[in-house]
Amino acid sequence: MMAKSLARSALFVGKCIAHELKGAAKVEVRLLELDENLHMYFPSFQHYFADDPKEECKTGDIVLIRELPEKKTVLITHSVEKMLYKLGDVTDPITGKNVIMSKYRDQIKERNEQFGPGEGDAGGFNYEEAPPRGWQEGKKDFSHRVGYKAWHVFEPGHPLHDDPAAS
Repeated sequence: MMAKSLARSALFVGKCIAHELKGAAKVEVRLLELDENLHMYFPSFQHYFADDPKEECKTGDIVLIRELPEKKTVLITHSVEKMLYKLGDVTDPITGKNVIMSKYRDQIKERNEQFGPGEGDAGGFNYEEAPPRGWQEGKKDFSHRVGYKAWHVFEPGHPLHDDPAAS
């Protein structure tokens, strides 16, 4: 009984992956399973649908999810508690500063002010003036939409041409 109640209140950290459900985020959680024969842990992945009414989660974001006391729908069993990291915005968890590769953004900015941006370096990009991620949503960026899946296209006249389950 104790383990079951503990698992219900557990929080999971996972990565948002592409999904087709509106108002929810599909989250992939990495778990470690013990192999009794080898006495080693191996990664396994569990997928959960988490309630995201504001639709803040995008593919690649790292989020914190919690199991709902009651299922919202058959698929939605968790809720998004917090957005930890957005894709592309890497933050050092200790200092809270933004990072590019192995350097802090303010260090790169300071170096660029002193010496100018280097060739082929991330120093030439201005992060303060860059638009936020997803600003072209619905215009040119279609990463928020579901990919088209056509396994086979039948020619007109074929008995399965107009069958939506066949394409």
